[in-house]
Order: sequence, then structure tokens, then C-alpha cells
Amino acid sequence: MTTSSAPPAATQPSEAPALPSGPFDAPIRSKDLLKDRACVFIEHEGMLYALRTTRAGKLILTK
Repeated sequence: MTTSSAPPAATQPSEAPALPSGPFDAPIRSKDLLKDRACVFIEHEGMLYALRTTRAGKLILTK
């Protein structure tokens, strides 16, 4: 019987998701945009939007 010293793949830490590549500007990370705030306001074409983070770590964009 042989044993492997490496843990099973399911317990391996996953890498951060790859950012899209292509002819677009570099993405802005939510941490950089929100900093230590739970909400930021974004003006877009005369409308004001609120970008909020939830306790579960999700993002919500509302008018």
C-alpha cells in the first residue's frame, strides 16, 4: 500500500480567479474601489447609483 504526502485536490487552496484578458482596460478590484467602506456612490450619465457590499461578500448595485 502506498500513501501520498499531498492532500487530496479538494482540500488544496484554490487560486484567485483569473482576470479576463483582451483589448479591455484592466479591471478595478472591488477592494480598491470600496476601500474600508460598505457603500460607494457612482454617478453615471446623470444618474446616481449605490454600490454596496453585503455581509456575505456579494455586490449590489442600485439606483
